[in-house]
Amino acid sequence: MENVIIRKYEAADLNAVAAIWNEVIEDGSAFAEEGPLSETEAAALFERQTYAAVAESDDGLIVGAYILHPNFPGRLSHICNASYAVLKSRRGQHIGEKLVLDCIEQARRAGFRILQLNAVLESNLPARRLYERLGFRQVGTIPKGFRLKAGSYENICPYYLEL
Repeated sequence: MENVIIRKYEAADLNAVAAIWNEVIEDGSAFAEEGPLSETEAAALFERQTYAAVAESDDGLIVGAYILHPNFPGRLSHICNASYAVLKSRRGQHIGEKLVLDCIEQARRAGFRILQLNAVLESNLPARRLYERLGFRQVGTIPKGFRLKAGSYENICPYYLEL
């Protein structure tokens, strides 16, 4: 694993985090947003989370981030949801694994009982293998549940982990 630390998001991280988040959005194969977040939108996204974190490398570069929040209100508020993003040039270096492990710990600390990942693309085999190795279980498959940037549709595989 690359030597990175996972720490709580701070307002000073906004530009780096927004760039990583927008890189994922621009790829068009993850996240619901169809266009890049403005600085104001990105700040609001990260500030309204139950917990948000960044992955910072030894050289001080922000190389990833995650957000954690309730998936549902009321009687379902014990179920949380998370989204993860890793800088494209740093993918494949186990940064995502560190983000997910920290997220699991923060979800437990926040009192959540289940971590649910709503829309993992069927073709995202590295993420699916990671989630399964960490104990997540696939609930099923939602046929053509995600509209890709090119306009075609891909199956999504929801996952959950009892905390």
